[in-house]
Amino acid sequence: MRIYTGVSLIVLLIINQGFSQSIEQIKADRQNYIWGEGSGMTLQSADQDALAMIISQISVQVESSYSLLQEEVVQGGRSTFRDVLQGVVNTYSSAALHNTERIVISNEPDAKVFRYIRRADVQKIFEQREKKIQDFLRSGLAAEQNIQPSFALRYYYWALTLLRSHPENGSLAWTDGQGNTELLNVKLHRLINGVFSNMSFTVSDIQQEDNLATFLLDIRFRGKPAKIFDYSYFTGRDWTNLYSARDGLGIAQFSGSNTPEILQIRAEYAFTEEAHIDRELYDVMQQLQVVPFRTSYYSVPVRPVSALQSQSAAVAPVQPTASISMVEETGIYRQRIETLMQAIRTQNHASANHLFTPEGLEMYRELLQYGRARIVGEPELLFHTFEDGVVARAIPMSFSFRNNTRTFLEDLVIRFDKDARISSLAFGLGQEAVRDIADNEKWGDHVKMVLINFLENYKTAYALKRLDYIESIFHDEALIITGTVLQANTSIEVRHANHPVVRYNHFTKEEFIRHLRRSFNSNEFINIRFEDNTVAKAGVGGEIYGINIRQDYFSSNYGDSGYLFLMVDVNEPDRPIIHVRTWQPGNVDAEELIRLTSF
Repeated sequence: MRIYTGVSLIVLLIINQGFSQSIEQIKADRQNYIWGEGSGMTLQSADQDALAMIISQISVQVESSYSLLQEEVVQGGRSTFRDVLQGVVNTYSSAALHNTERIVISNEPDAKVFRYIRRADVQKIFEQREKKIQDFLRSGLAAEQNIQPSFALRYYYWALTLLRSHPENGSLAWTDGQGNTELLNVKLHRLINGVFSNMSFTVSDIQQEDNLATFLLDIRFRGKPAKIFDYSYFTGRDWTNLYSARDGLGIAQFSGSNTPEILQIRAEYAFTEEAHIDRELYDVMQQLQVVPFRTSYYSVPVRPVSALQSQSAAVAPVQPTASISMVEETGIYRQRIETLMQAIRTQNHASANHLFTPEGLEMYRELLQYGRARIVGEPELLFHTFEDGVVARAIPMSFSFRNNTRTFLEDLVIRFDKDARISSLAFGLGQEAVRDIADNEKWGDHVKMVLINFLENYKTAYALKRLDYIESIFHDEALIITGTVLQANTSIEVRHANHPVVRYNHFTKEEFIRHLRRSFNSNEFINIRFEDNTVAKAGVGGEIYGINIRQDYFSSNYGDSGYLFLMVDVNEPDRPIIHVRTWQPGNVDAEELIRLTSF
């Protein structure tokens, strides 16, 4: 039974009084209502017809407010302002759908529908969009602070896009924590240009392989290696698809000997394809031209190869901790890694089969199916012991995909068994994620390596779609809560103040695996990046740890950024078990983060 407070009951009575009004009364009260009628063979078509009538009236009502949009359309030389305005206002139809009341006059096949909305409620539709603009801006500020320029650009530009669609785009303002106020239009342009101006690029090496020249790029933001940066470059004929730099390492590749003296780079900032995760945003992007930013283009001098002196741009692997036992005699491991690299470079993959255990060979074959794999430069390998084997960090590799527009860079970690056979492969954690665990003085070195090993296996399992492995590491009674950033026209279950609209679903293990199987089958690729983790040990249960880690999730049809929490039992290091797995959106307040103490 649902129990209402006195205030709630009054609100319900008011709403019910509104419902009791007749269609004739609503039509006559144009001062307080906007209404529309629609006809069609189905209720859905009649409903859309009625809603279109309402949207058309709203468009007329707010036309005079879109001063910035009108100026933009005139300068762009496009179709008439009214056509653009109609398209922009139509993007509010999903929001209007949830704020309008419906009366079915007649049913199918001669359906007639009457829809109406209070004029006072129209402003609420615009307020919802303003809230999303502010949310995107907050996410951008957090990403910029975290040395993630591409995420910052994405959120800033998405905020700007929605601002352009808001009738008060020239007057909406942002107030910071110190009470300083700035017009949103001015602030967003300033922030976007600020990210561009703080990027720097250096071609640190050129690797020649057959007919392919690979430029190794050192990419920095505010003088630090950019954790994530998406860009394209000019080949001499056209701009490439997107490349995703990782921990400051990027590449540009040219066929033939005609390499440029000046490398032209263009920063990605619109992320139009990724915008489809938010239907409202995506619809607005389809109506408006992309705002050009001259500062998003860079000309990077290329020094002669002889002058580079093979200064590799590959990021040196992070030594997990000074007290970890390093391997002194590395000859056999280096030799086997060289054989593996040669097999990948020549695409004679079978020539490396003898290096692997049966389980390792299976992972190798799965790896080769994860896009087109290439070695990037010459790795600076680091070898350390773990359990009864050896771990080699790390081979920088690029992975591109046939049906998608991205190229990812990953560090390949190789694990050898006691007989120097490759027993497993994994995509390494980012440098900061490794340091966060390695520098924790509360845990022993072995536990640190177990946790790093576990997280690398976890992210690799998603990339290689290793459903059997994922199923094996979840307890049968695990608490699994997943969150999805919702499209604007989807019903919601949970709405956090100042946060994106997120649906949280509680899954059983069986349901979760079934959900993952559908996701794996529908995506050409999945790529996960981990940063900024904190680890806490439970007070009971032995070696049970709570891991809070920032997760950036990419796939061919979805993407989000948020916080992953895992409660992991590593009492048996070779058989870690997850008891709790939750996800929260990326700009959740720190005090709202799910932690070990939440359980």
